[in-house]
Amino acid sequence: MTDWTVHAPQRITLDGPVDRLDVHLLSGRLNVVATDGPPRVDITRVGRRPVLVEHRDGRLSVRQQRRWRLSDHIFWLGPLSRLPRVDVSVAVPPDVLADLELVEGPLVASGLRGETRVEVTSGRIALMGLRGRTSAKTMAGPVEALGVAGDLDLETVSGEVILADSAAGRVRAQTVSGAITCDLDNPRRSDIRLSTISGSITVRVRADSDLAVRLHTTSGRITSGFPEVRGSAVPGSVVDSEGVLGAGEGRLSASATSGSIALLARPVDDDEEELP
Repeated sequence: MTDWTVHAPQRITLDGPVDRLDVHLLSGRLNVVATDGPPRVDITRVGRRPVLVEHRDGRLSVRQQRRWRLSDHIFWLGPLSRLPRVDVSVAVPPDVLADLELVEGPLVASGLRGETRVEVTSGRIALMGLRGRTSAKTMAGPVEALGVAGDLDLETVSGEVILADSAAGRVRAQTVSGAITCDLDNPRRSDIRLSTISGSITVRVRADSDLAVRLHTTSGRITSGFPEVRGSAVPGSVVDSEGVLGAGEGRLSASATSGSIALLARPVDDDEEELP
């Protein structure tokens, strides 16, 4: 086992392999990237509490001196600005199993191909080029996922969810108060489920998609760029639209309690069209 107690900016390069990453920080900035080179930890800012780095049996742990749980701060969002701030960047092999927690501040994860779990109390989450199974949750702040494939779960209590250039086979995105915007390039037999209590949902899919679609809003309206998806209103302002695109091998469902839903068609470029 090798461990470091970091009181000032420092770069740590690891000699051994890393197959698991655990990061638990209070306030600041966290950036996790995949690398083909040696694993390393760059700490460019240290607050009142030192950063503890431990490497043991393939597990890399980065945390502040006291292990804080996110649940300790859910009801104390006011004093977050007084927490000790750190700036940490971690480079690890792409297939690492990552568990990332940050109480306050932005978190970026890119290029990882293993299972990734991200949890932030207050701050922006950005996921770029991830594969495998990914889950991301924040209490207050937006969640952005760009070029993500595999299984994807996104959740925010107060904030927007943005999903773009995605080929994820399974998508779950939900907000309590916030909009959901998705631009999907889905494989066959994909399963996409989007829901918000207070906010709108905008979904754009390829014009040649194979999806069984069901859209539902309690208070709002539904617009569709596909003639195959038609709507019906029932008493109480509840609106439903459903239909089948292509062979209907996948599934897309979107539900809003208070908000509108828009389904848009994205043209298929000539070089992307499948040959007969």
